[in-house]
Amino acid sequence: MMSKALSKLKKLKGRSFTEFRVRGAQVIAAAAERYGLSPQARVPSDAALCRSLHLSTAPRGGRGGVGQFGAEQMLEQFRRPTSSNFFASFVAREETLAELRGRFGDGDRALVIERAARICEGKFDLLGLRELSFGEPVNWHLEPISGKQTPLSHWSRIKYLDAAVAGDKKIIWELNRHQYFMTLGRAYWHTGDELFAQTFVAHINAWMDANPPKLGINWASSLEVAFRAISWLWAIHFFKDAPCLTPEVFQRALKFLFLHARHLETYLSTYFSPNTHLTGEALGLYYLGTALPEFRGAARWRDTGRRILLAQLERHVRSDGVYFEQSSYYHRYTTDFYTHFYLLAQANGEHVGDLLEEKLQSLLDHLMYITRPDGRTPVFGDDDGGRLVMLDERAANDFRAALSTGAALFGRADYKYVSGGVAAEE
Repeated sequence: MMSKALSKLKKLKGRSFTEFRVRGAQVIAAAAERYGLSPQARVPSDAALCRSLHLSTAPRGGRGGVGQFGAEQMLEQFRRPTSSNFFASFVAREETLAELRGRFGDGDRALVIERAARICEGKFDLLGLRELSFGEPVNWHLEPISGKQTPLSHWSRIKYLDAAVAGDKKIIWELNRHQYFMTLGRAYWHTGDELFAQTFVAHINAWMDANPPKLGINWASSLEVAFRAISWLWAIHFFKDAPCLTPEVFQRALKFLFLHARHLETYLSTYFSPNTHLTGEALGLYYLGTALPEFRGAARWRDTGRRILLAQLERHVRSDGVYFEQSSYYHRYTTDFYTHFYLLAQANGEHVGDLLEEKLQSLLDHLMYITRPDGRTPVFGDDDGGRLVMLDERAANDFRAALSTGAALFGRADYKYVSGGVAAEE
């Protein structure tokens, strides 16, 4: 007992007052959730959701005040073709599809549809593992290789690093990132088949049923919360015109996105893991604050995300363009994080400074230089096999989609040449 206490005391050596304050606030917040004393530990009521929104006028230029504004109006405003704070391709759906057909023909389309059909059958390809089954209906807490199922306890009480408890936690988390929603969305755009939209709605509803606020392994990592929030934002844009995305489903999803944002700003990895965890969480906040400006907290989420991402540039990206952890996979993650940050800022007319352009191009330069003639990249240092978004079907060690996007962003012919042309992700 004494040795454990001494070990903990040694860890405290050299810590700043700010770190003590931040870590202490997070411990208190988690305790309040466990004892039901925090509003974050429950789904907001309709009235609470209204209080969290700017309702003096309806969002996105719509009509009405608090009394007139409900779930139907929220979805109506979201569906307006000129209302998006997201990427322009979602406003110009037909033009985007025509561009994809012109560049990639039917090959990419067939692959996306085939993979989406298998998802509808409950078969998932994750982290190089093919056709994993998590049961029917999907068990969001199951690790299917070991058969381990984590308990529905408060996230702070789950020993997810213990394989005897969680098996390989990465497999659980990869499913719960919901990046396969993008595959369903792409297939829906290509075909108009409502099965893909219905599967998305069934899965997001089932997930909200099975993952109450702050309970279970899927709330245990702030980075996973951020990635899932980003996936949901992409998904509701893919499916915004689907009949099965009802006002009730949309409103419920907004409540959970609000909870995701509050969780992120409460449990940022500022001192726990100030690497891609922190920048990924910051990107999640920037996405939420940008895509959902109706929320009263949106400006704060956006500003927090922007501040962290810009502050970490000098630390994370060295003068030679190499990511500071010297991992090729996390270098790709960092490149994607800052690319999405840059694109979202551009889409909303926000200037984020010349340093971002300089550092982003230096990240892309390094990716270009380490790409082999066959298009693959040597994987050195840590890696987890994951992605920020799933918008193409490339192998895990093929980073050329990032170069393709960089070529379009900065007019770089060398990026385009090494990338082998245009990627669907662009």
